[in-house]
Amino acid sequence: MGQHWKKIWVGSAGNMVEWFDWFVYASFATYFAGAFFPAGNDTAKLMNTAGIFAVGFFMRPVGGWLLGRVGDRKGRKAALTLTVSLMSASAVLIAVAPTYGVAGYGGVAVLLIARLLQGLSVGGEYAASATYLTEASAPGRRGFASSFQYVSMTAGQILGLALQILLQHTLSNGELHSWGWRIPFVIGALGAAVIFYLRRNMLETEAYEEIGDADAAEREERGTIRALLRHKREALLVVALTMGGTVAYYTYTTYLTKYLSNSAGLSKQTATLVSFCALIVFACLQPLAGALSDRIGRRPLLITFAVGSTFLTVPIMTMLKHAGSFWPALGLSLLALVVVTGYTSINACVKAELFPTAIRSLGVALPYAVANALFGGTAEYVALWFKNAGVESGFYWYVAGCAAVSLVVYLTMRETRDIDLKGKRHQEASRAPEVTAS
Repeated sequence: MGQHWKKIWVGSAGNMVEWFDWFVYASFATYFAGAFFPAGNDTAKLMNTAGIFAVGFFMRPVGGWLLGRVGDRKGRKAALTLTVSLMSASAVLIAVAPTYGVAGYGGVAVLLIARLLQGLSVGGEYAASATYLTEASAPGRRGFASSFQYVSMTAGQILGLALQILLQHTLSNGELHSWGWRIPFVIGALGAAVIFYLRRNMLETEAYEEIGDADAAEREERGTIRALLRHKREALLVVALTMGGTVAYYTYTTYLTKYLSNSAGLSKQTATLVSFCALIVFACLQPLAGALSDRIGRRPLLITFAVGSTFLTVPIMTMLKHAGSFWPALGLSLLALVVVTGYTSINACVKAELFPTAIRSLGVALPYAVANALFGGTAEYVALWFKNAGVESGFYWYVAGCAAVSLVVYLTMRETRDIDLKGKRHQEASRAPEVTAS
């Protein structure tokens, strides 16, 4: 048990820093949007920075392919070490990027390159950490152990928001817009350097080590598109089951602060505090829901999320827009995140459980990254587009519609809780007919 927890700790700590670097871009965008673009409409400037945020997502399939291949051919440890190296480099670039007043659109170019590197990094990080945490967990505890992926992801965002709150109370508004927004990226780069050291000394998973004695032909097949195409149904399933979850997750996490300040009329400080408090509760819910899935199965939680997101998104978002103060906004945000927990707590292990060891990292990475590029990365931009067009409620229906599509998938997919992650038993289970009983 001690070795299991050591692996989970190292994998989670690295994931936390990766996602701290990824999310502080979104949470500090309201402060640095004006630094890289000429004066104009505030929503338009946010759309520009959100567009660059989305570009990072479109590099995630490339990162998913490259780093997923590394994870299957060289090991989970090698992939995790490479992802944090890329993230550290990108954080440094953002921290030193010149503003529009200094270099015109040169600063935007630096920002774009940094986001492309972050996209590569996170494209591999999700699958590498999902695979690592799932494989490193004790039998019968995969749901609980893999839930720490979103605990660490959320912890990264909480740390970013905590830093934002601290800076809001120690720096003036002008200082934050001028140079204070660079501080989190400096901290992120330093944190990534520490994690690089930890990951270099981390232990490989037993599941991966057990396939080390494969013959040359089998080793050559690992992590290849050719091998992934033998699992087309599973790959398409990852895309479909991710669709609704990723849109809902990014709506109520990265976009929530901007929505509360830009649409609901709350101050930036109040909006940040709402997100901060809601995310703390959200992080605490993940292991509880993950442990529950180990007892009752994955599908009941996924179905609960999809039903709730399909039917509650429109009323929740509508009421949030008119919340008016901290407590109503916090209550509604918590309700939304409780619903989303049905997806976030277990989606990592569900995807990892679909594939055999030799293709597990790429099998999770590439389809998930594609789904995030199409739906997660564009969620904020789509929301701002609807707002700019004067029909903001259209975005609420978009989120609900995506959840409805995933609901159909959850209702028809097989249960994965009892699938053996090793050897032929997994191969046979992964090819078994789909069932709807949990």
